[in-house]
Amino acid sequence: MCRPAPGPRCDGASSGQGGRGHGRAVTLATVAGPREPATVATPAPAGFRRLPELRDPRRDAATHPRRRHRARLGDHRWRGTTPAHSFGSMNKRHIMYLACTTAVVAAGIGAAPSAHQTAVHRVQPGQSIQKAVNAAKAGDTVLLAAGTYRQSVDITRSGITLRGDAAGRTVLQPAAKAGKSACAKAGNGVCVTGTDKKPVKNVSVRSLTVRGFAKNGVWATGTENLKVRYVTSEKNGQWGIATERSTRSVISHNVTRKNGDAGLFVANTVDTEEGARDAKKTVVRHNETAENRVGVTVRRLRNLSVDHNEATGNCAAVFVVGDEVKPRAGHLSVSWNNIHGNNKYCAKTPRLPFLQGSGIVLTGVEETRVTFNRVENNKGTSPLSGGIVLFKSLVGTPSERNDIRDNLVTGNSPADLANRDTAKTNTFSRNTCTLSEPAGMC
Repeated sequence: MCRPAPGPRCDGASSGQGGRGHGRAVTLATVAGPREPATVATPAPAGFRRLPELRDPRRDAATHPRRRHRARLGDHRWRGTTPAHSFGSMNKRHIMYLACTTAVVAAGIGAAPSAHQTAVHRVQPGQSIQKAVNAAKAGDTVLLAAGTYRQSVDITRSGITLRGDAAGRTVLQPAAKAGKSACAKAGNGVCVTGTDKKPVKNVSVRSLTVRGFAKNGVWATGTENLKVRYVTSEKNGQWGIATERSTRSVISHNVTRKNGDAGLFVANTVDTEEGARDAKKTVVRHNETAENRVGVTVRRLRNLSVDHNEATGNCAAVFVVGDEVKPRAGHLSVSWNNIHGNNKYCAKTPRLPFLQGSGIVLTGVEETRVTFNRVENNKGTSPLSGGIVLFKSLVGTPSERNDIRDNLVTGNSPADLANRDTAKTNTFSRNTCTLSEPAGMC
């Protein structure tokens, strides 16, 4: 056996320089007798040390069986030296093992059922979106080309993505005659429909406009891991984008404007009276909401964040609602929002007084952090008017253990900070403001 080394020759002889090549030494095979198998002497790897000189293993071989074994192997001076026949035997074993393994794996692959290959279902204006959604399987995308679609769509299967070409280019509007689906009959544009026992999971709605529906632009109930992104929802009768009975939702980078009630609405339920639900880290972030009755409404929920949104031109920007039911609404975060000029007038309802000039309102909630917001120029004369307002719930339940700090609150009327609650456990600290109610909080 001969391993080539830098130099002109590799034929079992030296390169003509004292048995050494021009670089690394050539490795030579040792010719052995019948009881001493041929060995391959390899150079010591970098970082290995040469073993100290040991007694010849052939010495006293007749008196010790382990020494007889060493004598048969030869005196290996370098660590890692292995009899040549061991390499050959090892290669044969490896080849047989790999061959068997390959056969077993191939057989397993052949027996396994083929996985579903995700597909894209393309829809053009004039075609049925619902038909494409019904044909889609988990992991599939229903892709809507640019244009106007006068129809509603109901997603009841997990793992479906409904995607337009872009908001403003792909537009859903109500049909002249309402369709037969529950979603269309209810007056909604896009519905994602599951139940408490069997939630619809991992649905995504993105990159489209939903406009002019009698009730809600996007409506979701009984969902988990729902994502609504880059959607414009405008001029709908009630809510722009709304969820109930849902967990781990991501509502981000949307635009909601000129909707009859809230631009963004998230709640425990809308048809039963019960305690606050755990939203399991639902996030409402990076949205723009304008000219609605309320920009963002959070009702009877826990474990949710509202952050990095911009709200302007609404009657009230952010409304966090709780009451006496157990568990209480709270354990929420309202942070890093830009809230300015929400001075639209909205008439009173059976549940609320008239609204105007409200920035962030907490009513009947607990353990909520309102931090690092910029709240400016929200002005009105409603009991709920002001920059950041704490108010007892409509049934008299106080807001408790809330932390309002590190906000910039200026130019609001009648006050930048207003604590109109009866509880004594709310804290106001490190806020930049001019006028507070009662005095002394700025």
